[in-house]
Amino acid sequence: MDFDAVADELYALRPEEFTAARSSAVAAARTAGDRELADRIGTLRKPSLAAWASNLLVRSRPGDVEPLLRLGEGLRHAHHALDRTQLRELSRQQHALIRALSAQARQLAVEAGHPIGEGVQREVENTLHAVLADPEAAQAWASGRLAKPLSAAVGFPAVAESAATESATTQPRPSAATAPSRPGRKAGEEQRRRLAQARRDAEAADRELRALKDEAAAAGQAAEEAKQQVSRLQRRVDELTEELARTREEHQQARFAERSARERARTADRRVREADRKAATAAAQLERLTSSDA
Repeated sequence: MDFDAVADELYALRPEEFTAARSSAVAAARTAGDRELADRIGTLRKPSLAAWASNLLVRSRPGDVEPLLRLGEGLRHAHHALDRTQLRELSRQQHALIRALSAQARQLAVEAGHPIGEGVQREVENTLHAVLADPEAAQAWASGRLAKPLSAAVGFPAVAESAATESATTQPRPSAATAPSRPGRKAGEEQRRRLAQARRDAEAADRELRALKDEAAAAGQAAEEAKQQVSRLQRRVDELTEELARTREEHQQARFAERSARERARTADRRVREADRKAATAAAQLERLTSSDA
């Protein structure tokens, strides 16, 4: 029994099938004596509808995975290099590709029997934006094992595109005859350095925020599953309590029937003894009368 194989199988299921299948896999691992594997399988979280749709897209359209990953690499390179021309071109590709993939995910969900609404589709689109912005998010998405939708990194790529466009349209180009002064170059380099550092700080903060959100979501889902377990056990307690009440009533009725039967038996026994005495008396009287006639 292999963890990756089990995880792939679980995340290929419909959301409502996940929990029961995970429980079966955990039980199978424990039966096989592999407690560590059982514990690892038990940590797998049930995917939300948006995460399921994103996983479905990866599994059903594997040919579309690599183009999005390559586009993300190009956008991140252009973003860090401040290559405005490449950033604008790749951003146009980004919007077209995300719209197409989002529409595919929605259609696949319909075909799988789980239509998704606008809110869920926006979460799918946010996941695709995150894939473009963050290599770790890209790796998680490509695995097809998302439990929650991903969030795009702060300031990328939309802010980067806006800044690049604004820079291209508002800043005058130096003429061939007039070169910028040295202080201007230093100021520009300092500005770029500060901008790059600010972006790194924003991306780090966003990664931390995503991690905390994922942790909170996992805790919330665990709490919901525990609540459902409590509800199931409470229903079982109610059923057993009702069954116990019925059994007690039947027991009381049986005891009453037993007492009644014993009373009838005692009465019958007395009547038998009385009849026996009467029979003995009649036999003795008959014997006397027979003797006197003789």
